[in-house]
Parts: sequence; C-alpha cells; structure tokens
Amino acid sequence: MTTSSSAALAPDAGARPSAPTEGPPVATGPNSLAMTTGLVLAVLGSVYLATNHGAKQTVLFVLGIGLGVALFHARFGFTSAWRQLVSVGQGRGLRAHTVLLGTTAALFAVVLATGVGFGGVTPQPSVDPIGVGTMVGALLFGIGMQLGGGCASGVLYHVGSGQSAIVITLASFVVGSFAGTWRIDFWHETLPTFGSYSLSEDLGYGGALAVTLLVLAAIAGASILVERRRTPPPVAPVPTARGLARIVRGSWPMWVGGVVLAALSALVLMTKGSAWGVTSAFALWGAKIAQALGMHPETWSYWQDPGNAADLNGSLLDHATTLNDLGIIVGAGLAAAVGGQFVVQRRIPWRIVVAGLLGGFLMGYGARLSFGCNIGAYLAGIASFSLSGWVWAVVALVGTWVGLRARRRLGLATPRPGDGVC
Repeated sequence: MTTSSSAALAPDAGARPSAPTEGPPVATGPNSLAMTTGLVLAVLGSVYLATNHGAKQTVLFVLGIGLGVALFHARFGFTSAWRQLVSVGQGRGLRAHTVLLGTTAALFAVVLATGVGFGGVTPQPSVDPIGVGTMVGALLFGIGMQLGGGCASGVLYHVGSGQSAIVITLASFVVGSFAGTWRIDFWHETLPTFGSYSLSEDLGYGGALAVTLLVLAAIAGASILVERRRTPPPVAPVPTARGLARIVRGSWPMWVGGVVLAALSALVLMTKGSAWGVTSAFALWGAKIAQALGMHPETWSYWQDPGNAADLNGSLLDHATTLNDLGIIVGAGLAAAVGGQFVVQRRIPWRIVVAGLLGGFLMGYGARLSFGCNIGAYLAGIASFSLSGWVWAVVALVGTWVGLRARRRLGLATPRPGDGVC
C-alpha cells in the first residue's frame, strides 16, 4: 500500500500546478494488497447479496462496481470540470459532460419510451418540481462541492482510491444529508414552488431528445469559443499505461468514460426502475446512525413518506442506492489498485479538514433540498428531459463561482491563467 505524508495527491491540495512534462506519467505496477482486498470485497459482496438478498440487489452492487471503475479510469469529474471552466475557461471537462448527458439521454429515451425493465420493473423518469427550496439546495451544493474536493460520485470514487482527506468530506456529507431531511416540508411546501415540466410531455421522447442534443451541442460549441478567447492552461495529464494495458491500468479518455457511465446508468434505470442516484443513501445512513444514538427521525415528515419509511425500517442491503454507492467504492478501489494508484495519506492539512467538513455538509444539505446531486438531479434530470435538471445546473454553476472564492480564502489550489496545467 502506498502512503503519502502530504495532501499533494488530493484534488484540492498542493502548490500551484507546473507545466506538463513530455506526455502523461506512466502508471506503476499493481498494488497487490489493495487489489486482493478489492477482489475479495467484490466477490464476497456479490455472493452474500445473491444468497441473502436476491438477484436484483446483486446486480445493483455489480453495476456500482462498474460505475466506480469507469469513474476512476476516466477521472470523470463534475467538480473539476466546472472549476476549470469558471476559473480559466477550460471547457474540456464540460464537453465530456455533454457526451455523458447526450448519450444517457439517448439511452433513457429508448428505455422510457419502451418501458423495458428487468424482472418486471417499469422504468420511471426523474422529473422533479422546481421551487425556491430546490434552487437554494442547488446553490449550496455548488458551493459545497468546490470546498469539499468532489461531488457526490467523486467523493465515493476518491474514497475508494484511498484518498484519506476525502473521507472527511464523506462523513460530513452524510451528516448534511441527514440534517436536510429535518423540516423538509418547509423548503418544499411552505416556500414557493413552480411545479415540474418535462420536454417529453409536449414533444414525445424523440422530440425531447432532439432538442436536448441540440442544446448540448450548442454548449459544447460555446465552450470551444470561450477557450479560444481565454486560452486556458491544458488539463494536467494523469498516470496511464500503454497499448491494451490502458484499459485496465491507465486513464481513459473522458469521452470514453462518459459513454461507459451512460450505458451503466441506463442499466441502473432498467434494474431498479429509477435513475442512478447517490445521496439518498447518505441521508438513510445518517438516519440509521441517529436512531442508534436514540434520536427519532421517523417522526419527521421526510421519513414518514411511505418509500422513505420503508427504507428506514428495512435493511441497508435492500436499498438500491446504498448498493450502488458501496459498489462504486469497491470498484474505484480495485481500479486504483490495479493501476498502481491506490494511495493513503498520512497527514492532512488543517485547511483541507475545514473545507471538507464545510463542503460535505453543504453538499449533503443542498442535495436533499434539490432532490439530488450532480447525478440524481443534474444527470438524471437532464437525461429524463426534465426542466429541473437544467435549472439545477445553472444554479449550481453560480454556486461554483461562489465556492471558488471561498476556496481561495482557505488557501486551496484554484486554477489561474498563468498555470502550466489546471
């Protein structure tokens, strides 16, 4: 197992980036201990679920492993992409988002139009209402993900790859998600709400897909124009292998990661009947811990919803999102170990601790208010042709701008035009 005495490998720490060397760094050999641990967890977890919880739960765990592998190999970042765009105008990450969103929307259109699901499941779109509460939540999430060093999916795959600093963000994320379930009725019932809308209601899934793809193409084109005007530093290369070994030991092009994540997202939709999400599991974990400590969240309106009440009263290993999340951690850990990139940090600077605590809480609280995170609200919403996904993206982007200024106050690395890489 590799260790680090600093936070230099964390996405938020370290000195200003320097100019890139000749080509990307070469990946080292596999980390045997971490790889063996990952394989054991993947196999034993799958066998246990198949034996005690059924095929559906097993498939969801395995799909989570696939998501973790893809997230790690593509270093698919929502936080870093928006940070680079807002800070220096680097649009490479945003264009990868358009690939992910467009491919997922195309697959969702087919799945939702045909109603094809596994084991009698009928897939449902993610169409959420828009209101003051949801927009406040998206704003808080945008701020939090820049402070915390990752979005919801990013936190999970960084935890899996051994980055100790991000565990602080995850713990605070769970606390914030649980806190967000208290008085949720105030945010969604007392404050103004404007209802929900899906393009498919008026245009059908074919028309909605065409409009979505056109908008995404326009966004990708606009990002290229911004780059030409601002000439941002290039994105820093990450360790990779050569030839076919790159599939299992190297970094994938981000567009490849986007396509793979889209395919896995469609399979999640067909397996559990709703889109891939992350943060509802965090709220549930927090509620279970709270009950163990003598609290009574079951009296709160959020946990009196029939679906949420069933989750609270049931086993965590029957909760679809929990299984996906655990799979992501295992899959990312396995991918990092095979690529020689599994790293455990021994010392974490105080500013990273403070930022992780604050950022994680804001993301957790914001995700509950806005019906999800960069996955459940942004990706699932836009891919389901819901207006809520686009509103979430715009407001969270404003939050990113605020969060970047908060990062600088804490002395965290933020891309600047004069950097060698970003």
